[in-house]
Amino acid sequence: MAEHFALPPLTAQGLTALPVPALLRLEARHALRRDQRPPKGDWRSWLILGGRGSGKTRAGAEWVQALATGESPVRIALIGETLGDAREVMVDGVSGIWRIARVDRPSFEVSRRRLVWPNGSTAQLFSSEDPESLRGPQFDYAWADEIGKWKHAEETWDMLQFGLRLGPHPRQAATTTPRTTPLLKRLIAEPGAVLTRLSTRDNADNLAPGFIAALEQRYGGTRLGRQELDGEMIEDRDDALWSRSLIERSRIRAPGPMRRIVVAVDPPASENARDSCCGVVVAGFGEDGRAVVLADCSVAQASPARWADAVVRAYRRFQADRVIAEINQGGDMVTAVLRAADANLPISTVSARRGKRARAEPAAALYEQGRVAHAGAFPALEDQMCDFGPDGLSNGASPDRLDALVWALTALMLTGAGEPRVRGV
Repeated sequence: MAEHFALPPLTAQGLTALPVPALLRLEARHALRRDQRPPKGDWRSWLILGGRGSGKTRAGAEWVQALATGESPVRIALIGETLGDAREVMVDGVSGIWRIARVDRPSFEVSRRRLVWPNGSTAQLFSSEDPESLRGPQFDYAWADEIGKWKHAEETWDMLQFGLRLGPHPRQAATTTPRTTPLLKRLIAEPGAVLTRLSTRDNADNLAPGFIAALEQRYGGTRLGRQELDGEMIEDRDDALWSRSLIERSRIRAPGPMRRIVVAVDPPASENARDSCCGVVVAGFGEDGRAVVLADCSVAQASPARWADAVVRAYRRFQADRVIAEINQGGDMVTAVLRAADANLPISTVSARRGKRARAEPAAALYEQGRVAHAGAFPALEDQMCDFGPDGLSNGASPDRLDALVWALTALMLTGAGEPRVRGV
């Protein structure tokens, strides 16, 4: 029979009253992961970027509780997006300070908006809606929550810095779901800042069964999923042809009937498999007149035999009509490698006479016109699209996946309107 008991008050005496198995379960429930513990070394700001349910609030609350229950009393600032958030999340939330305190739990003085520990430590609540409220008070430490959502982010943070002046080593922790705000970008680049990234998947043991699987199915690989589940800070560059929001608007759950499907291949420029990546993208022309990106089957560190095999498998899997292969880098070798993998493969070759940027612009225009859809999420490909600059590079490297995408869309939507010219083999 399962053991049932009522939890005594969470004090040192109460904990010793628990049966040993129950005490072990309680300790396991409260055990921190390594990435939730404060970093070692000399730092001023600890930035914790995490997805929803990743344990970032728990990390902040445990850090504050450990500081407040030390040998000497300290003064701490707790800053939330609003005062309601500061109390409901940072103090009373499931992972808040009051909830995670096993011993030496603080009392809450509602009228003064502060926590008081038995040893005299205090933590005052503040809101990003009122930066001026931080003018005057001074602190040893601070915990700032969801700074990516703060209403007056820069002003609130600046006021906090002036007040963080007590003790031998003032420090602050900031927990947030990453957003590309000027404040967060500046803090990441500052000397004395240590960055920790938390993923929702890493906290699966503390979440409802099926939660992650359900969200992965719906949001996996999308910008929202990567931000809210993986804790990634995803930003657009001003001179890119594609933006994350543009791609998100083009996303569909499932493609309709296809009139034509092609597999486009951009062979690696280097013969060294360690340095190579072969772009392989599958796209179709739907009955609604839109092009649909169906798959990114690109392979990294690919020998000729391996990338040719990837092309053949993609062709067969999607029952494609034709393979579109760029021959700038390999000439007849590209065709020969593909023929060696499948002698009956229908191949059309393309050669570029303009730069990558010029070739990509018509394809980007198709997205702006709503004439291209993504049947699913393709993170590696979409990263290249959104980081593709005027120099023809993406993240400092040749955008192999993007090149293959451009060839596929050109063959399906733009052939006959100008370059490139396609000839059958």
